[in-house]
Amino acid sequence: MLERIAIYPGTFDPFTNGHLDITERASRIFDRIVVTIARNTKKTPLFNLKERTDFIADATRHLPNVLIKSFEGLLVDFAQNENAVAIIRGLRAISDFEYEFQMALMNRRLNNDISTVFLMPNEKYTYVNSTIVREVAQFGGNVATLVTPLVAEKLKIKFEKK
Repeated sequence: MLERIAIYPGTFDPFTNGHLDITERASRIFDRIVVTIARNTKKTPLFNLKERTDFIADATRHLPNVLIKSFEGLLVDFAQNENAVAIIRGLRAISDFEYEFQMALMNRRLNNDISTVFLMPNEKYTYVNSTIVREVAQFGGNVATLVTPLVAEKLKIKFEKK
């Protein structure tokens, strides 16, 4: 039987508890999840690739079927190279749907063998995204319930320097 591999892509700057929730849900559906950090030249992340990889590794250490990689270029090409059957995308709100729907259709057009699977996080994470977490942390707000302890600590250190 072939291993069912799914790709969960994102910038993950930083990896939030919402991302972790989606990863945990996906890990129960697929044999292997490749959490994939997009190296997007149009974005300037707060945390470098190694830091983001460390955040994900720390958060997912209890999930033996999760791997962490990075990529640039077309996601479907990366997914095909990983022998993935699916791309995981999280939907927090209706506002996410239009963009994600367009991306799913384009990915299917580029590679019809890879499906997009939409997962909704626990309702307590529907308002959480990396941008909000960074902004709250930047102004000294408490993000302890939104990210892992490691990420909360690194956010505090990052913004104390500025």
